[in-house]
Amino acid sequence: MTDLTDQVAIVTGASRGIGKAIAIVLALQGAKVVAVARNEDELAELTHKTKGLSMVADVTMESDAEQVIEGTLLHYGRLDILICNAGVGSFNELENFTSSEWDRIFDTNVKGTFLLCKAAIPHFKAQKKGHIVGIASDVARRTFAHGSAYGASKYAQDAMLASVRKEVRPYGIKVSSIYPGLVDTYFNDTTPGSAEAEKTHLRPTDIAHAVRYVLEAPPHVVIDELMLHPLTQEW
Repeated sequence: MTDLTDQVAIVTGASRGIGKAIAIVLALQGAKVVAVARNEDELAELTHKTKGLSMVADVTMESDAEQVIEGTLLHYGRLDILICNAGVGSFNELENFTSSEWDRIFDTNVKGTFLLCKAAIPHFKAQKKGHIVGIASDVARRTFAHGSAYGASKYAQDAMLASVRKEVRPYGIKVSSIYPGLVDTYFNDTTPGSAEAEKTHLRPTDIAHAVRYVLEAPPHVVIDELMLHPLTQEW
């Protein structure tokens, strides 16, 4: 079992929802959490709980992604874990999507993951270890009406991480993908906490504990993929 105490972990999209839950769970395990998001006020509230570091950044910007990695290394002197959680979604019939909305989804879900991995991997290679965890979605493995943009972005993110997994494994670097089903969060501009969602959705903490499980695997073990659903959700 891998001890997370003093492990330095970057978590993107950390200001709310799944990212916030991941940051808190890792901090409770003794990790030094670097919380990354665009909302400065929500980050400040989170880092008060985690006692870690926060960085306001837009993961779709290469300069911001590089600054997140370099800032972490400057502050802590190391980087052990990268959690690519930042994501957005919008659902509509294909002909009703604007090109800017399509780009927004792909820039965050795919390009953001690419930029953070690109900036982090050289440091992981130099130390011959590291762990990248991508928070994907079960829609990376299925399709549904009105989900063309989000689903396509998650298929792309999944394929990218699967390729990277093969590239970096010889260097002792792990890459894991987690595929949640329905989660009760602010995703798609919904407000969490409804009585119905309590029955039909996963909680952000469920995903956070899945991340913890993946990260705590023994050093010689990599959990490539982990999918989880609420019991009521049909696949």
